[in-house]
Amino acid sequence: MTQKTDFLLAGVGGQGTLLASNILAEVGLRAGYDVKKSEVHGMAQRGGSVTSHVRWAEKVYSPLIGQGEVDYLVAFERLEALRYIEQLRPGGTLLVSEHGIPPISVTAGKDQYPTTEQMIHTFDQVAGTVIWIPSIKLAEELGNARVHNIIMLGALSTQLNVEEQVWLEIIEQRVPARFIELNKKAFQRGREVVTGHQ
Repeated sequence: MTQKTDFLLAGVGGQGTLLASNILAEVGLRAGYDVKKSEVHGMAQRGGSVTSHVRWAEKVYSPLIGQGEVDYLVAFERLEALRYIEQLRPGGTLLVSEHGIPPISVTAGKDQYPTTEQMIHTFDQVAGTVIWIPSIKLAEELGNARVHNIIMLGALSTQLNVEEQVWLEIIEQRVPARFIELNKKAFQRGREVVTGHQ
C-alpha cells in the first residue's frame, strides 16, 4: 500500500460530517493504510462550517493536508464545495451534494447564494471529475434525511479500491443498532447513483 490518498470532507453543523470522516478513517485502517484524521468544527453548533481531513498512505506524518493537495473533496452542501474547492489538487475529484443551505448572511439579505451555473464553472476550473449527488432527496426517499452523509460515502466508495463489504462492516460498527439497515441502504443508494446500477 504505497499510494497516498487525501480526503477533505466539508459540511455544516448537524450534517454528519464527523461520523462520515470516522467511517472513512476506519475503512482506511482496515484496508491496510496508516491513517491520520483532523477536524475543524468552527461554529458547528450554529450551522457553521465543519471540515475533516483524512489521510491514507503507507506512512502519514501529518493529519493536515496542504493547500491544493486534496485528492477527494466530499462536500455535504454546495456552498461548502465552493468554499473549499481551492483545497482540491488540479484534476482531483469533487463529490458534491446538490443540497444547498443558505448561510445567515444570505437569509438576512446581506449576501447572495451563488447560482448553480457559477458553481459548475468554478468547479470545472479545478476538478478533473465532478460528481453531483442528490443526497437529501435520496435520503428522504429512504425515510430519514439524516442518512445523506452515508449516501455521500457510498458515492465516494465507488472511486476507491476497497471492497464494499469493508465499508458495510465499519458502518455497522459505527451507527446505532436500530439504524444499521437504514444506513446500509443509504450506502447502497450512494453507490447506485454513481454507477447507474439499481
